Amino acid sequence: MPMLDLRSQAMRRSTAEMLGHLQSFNLDLKFSAGVWFFSPAQSRFHAKYQPDRTIEQRLDIAATLADHGLGALEAHYPNEINEENVDLWKTFTRDTGIRLLTVIPLLFWDEQFEWGSLSSPLRGPRRTAIERTKAALRLNRQLDTDFAVVWPGIDGYENSFGLDFAAMRDRFAEGLAEAMDAEPGVRIAFEPKPYEPRGRILFGTTPEGLLLGHQVESMLRAKENRRLLDEGHRLVCMNPEVGHVLMGFEDLAYAFSWPLSEGRLAHSHWNSQPLGNYDQDLNVSTLSPEQTEALLYTLKMYGYRGWLGIDVNPERMPVEVALRNSMDAIRAANDRINGLDHEAILFSHEHPDRARGWLEAHLIRARAPRAEALSPLRRPL
Repeated sequence: MPMLDLRSQAMRRSTAEMLGHLQSFNLDLKFSAGVWFFSPAQSRFHAKYQPDRTIEQRLDIAATLADHGLGALEAHYPNEINEENVDLWKTFTRDTGIRLLTVIPLLFWDEQFEWGSLSSPLRGPRRTAIERTKAALRLNRQLDTDFAVVWPGIDGYENSFGLDFAAMRDRFAEGLAEAMDAEPGVRIAFEPKPYEPRGRILFGTTPEGLLLGHQVESMLRAKENRRLLDEGHRLVCMNPEVGHVLMGFEDLAYAFSWPLSEGRLAHSHWNSQPLGNYDQDLNVSTLSPEQTEALLYTLKMYGYRGWLGIDVNPERMPVEVALRNSMDAIRAANDRINGLDHEAILFSHEHPDRARGWLEAHLIRARAPRAEALSPLRRPL
C-alpha cells in the first residue's frame, strides 16, 4: 500500500479558505482497535475479571464487529503477531475485510528491557530492541500496513540525579534510525506518554515527540528514506493517545494541532481520562465529551484523513460493547461538530471583542436536546 500523503495537514488557510474547507470536508470515521485489549490486561491490584483469550478467539470477536464499523486491527510483534502466526492474520483479513493497520514492536514488556529498550545503556538488551524493531518494520512492509507505532514505555527513569539525559535520548533516536534505515520506506507513528510504567518516560509529551521526529529524520541515510524526506513527507510521525495527552495535562485540541501543523499525524488513539492520574483507558467520552468534540473539530480543520484507533481497557464490560460504545460516541460527537455554525465560529475567533460569550452559548445549544427551550441566541456576524 502506498504511503499515505500527510503533507496537506500542514496547509495554512486564510479565513475564507478555512470556511470553505469546514463546509465541504467531513472526517472519514474509520475505526481501528488494538487486539491487546480483547483479552483482559494484567493488573497489580486485582484478579482478571474475564478469562484470557487466544489470538484466534480475539480475532473471532473482532470479526463480529465489522458490520458495526471496525475496519482494522493493531497488533504487537512478536507476542500478538509473528512469523509463525502471520498466515492466521492473512486469512482473517482476507475473510473479514478487516485490515491489519500496524505491527508494533513490543519494547516494554520483556525482563531484558528492565533498564530500557532502544535507550538502554546495556549493549545486549539495546541490540535486541533494535533487531526486534527491524523485524517489526519488515513485517509492516510485507503486510502493507500504514505505519509502525513505537511506544517507549520502559525507556525512562525514576531518579534523575546524575543522569546523562542527552545520551539516553541519543541512544533511543540512533537505535530507531538504524532500524528505519534497515527497512526503508516504513513510516513510524510515535506515541508519547509522560509516565507509567516508568516514573518518567523519554519523549513523554507531544512537543517532545515532534523533537524526536526531527532528530531521527536528520540521522536517516537510506536512499529511499532520503528521497521521501526530500519530497516533503514525514517519516517519524505521531500517534498521540487521548489518555496519554491528558496524563501530561495537555489540552487535546492544542496538543494534536502540533503534529498536524507539520504533517505528522499518522494515527490517533482514542479513549477518555481524568487529567493526570494513572492511565485509565476509559471508553471514549465517558469523561469530558467536550474534549472529544474539540479534538474532532481540530482534526476537521486540518483535514485529517487517517484512522481513529480505539485503545480502551474494558475491565467491567464485554470488549465488543466497549468498542461499539466508543465508536458511537465518536460518531455522535462528529455529528454535533458538523452541525455547528462554522462561519460564526471563525468570526468569533477573528473578532473576539464582538463575540463575547457567543461560542460558549452556541456549544451549549448544540449539546442541548431541546435548544428551542433556551434563550434566543443572535449570531455575532
